[in-house]
Amino acid sequence: MQNESKVAPTRLILGTGLLLLGLSVFAVRLIHAGPYAFPSIGPLAGGLGSMALGVILIWRGTPKRLSWAAMALAPILAFPALYGVMGELEETVSLYATNSDGAPTELRLWVVERDGASWFGMGGDKARAHNLDGAELEMLRRGETRCVALTLHDDRPTVEAMHALKVEKYAVARLAGSVGLYPLEAPATSVALRLGPCVERASAGAGRTAS
Repeated sequence: MQNESKVAPTRLILGTGLLLLGLSVFAVRLIHAGPYAFPSIGPLAGGLGSMALGVILIWRGTPKRLSWAAMALAPILAFPALYGVMGELEETVSLYATNSDGAPTELRLWVVERDGASWFGMGGDKARAHNLDGAELEMLRRGETRCVALTLHDDRPTVEAMHALKVEKYAVARLAGSVGLYPLEAPATSVALRLGPCVERASAGAGRTAS
């Protein structure tokens, strides 16, 4: 196979962009206070894959066929990487839950405020798979970890109101929604979850105060 002696400008620009995008998947999370939130499988694969394709494209010794293959794969790997970066550009919290197998998992969430409480939305199947309704879990927000009690709401007025607040708060949601990458209206399968204080810990604190 014939190797190129000089990297074409298109390859150089695309390769550099992919390399920077892949690095951004990991770097953007440093803007949030508290422990580093490692990317989930989708953004992780997209970030590592984008960096690998970037190196292939900017390397002078890359065979022409391999460079064409890298360019063909670029949109497939760049999408989850870009999604992972955009999701972390504004306030994002970590909720430490368990998955359907009972294994610990970290959920990265956008949150909004209403009636003195924090809320977030997600697909109903995902919320039930993680047993979120009625759970008391640790949440990391703005560098501080606290216990929160979750209450699931699936009535449409509440779900739609929470989703509208999220779209209003997050510019990334509006931008992604304008190009069809994010729903500007709550999907039919979405639910809303309210974050309140943990009952058991609040009761324990009240008992200590009384004694």
